[in-house]
Amino acid sequence: MLQLSNLQSLKQKRKRIGRNGGRGGTSGRGETGQKSRSGANRKIGHTFEGGQMPLSRRIPCRGFTNIHADKIVIINLRDLESHFENGSTVDVAACMEKGIVKNARKSKLKLLAKGALSKSLTITVDAASKSAMSAVETAGGKVLLKKEK
Repeated sequence: MLQLSNLQSLKQKRKRIGRNGGRGGTSGRGETGQKSRSGANRKIGHTFEGGQMPLSRRIPCRGFTNIHADKIVIINLRDLESHFENGSTVDVAACMEKGIVKNARKSKLKLLAKGALSKSLTITVDAASKSAMSAVETAGGKVLLKKEK
């Protein structure tokens, strides 16, 4: 019968190791060595290699990532063909409206010649390949390059 005097505890008993724990004096850790000492799980990290120089320190540091670099967004001719009408102007703001460019704050546009273009467009970009410029001019449009400050 369920009574207050014989309720089962919600807490589990903690595992007793060491003397009087049913696991012997070494508690399942073995006799000697660094892993048998107390606090060994804190002292030995996952990168510890037994005193050998760790791999993360053996490999040389090469290069760096410039966090101040402007993000160059590549636009292909096929993107312009599918998103813009004949005779429209293409710049960063227009590309943001169409969803081609996500963030215009540090974005620079570069025009590449993948795909074909049959519409006459006026394109203002920061950089463009020669083949892309010639493809736009043969379609009747023009490419305007922004000057660097």
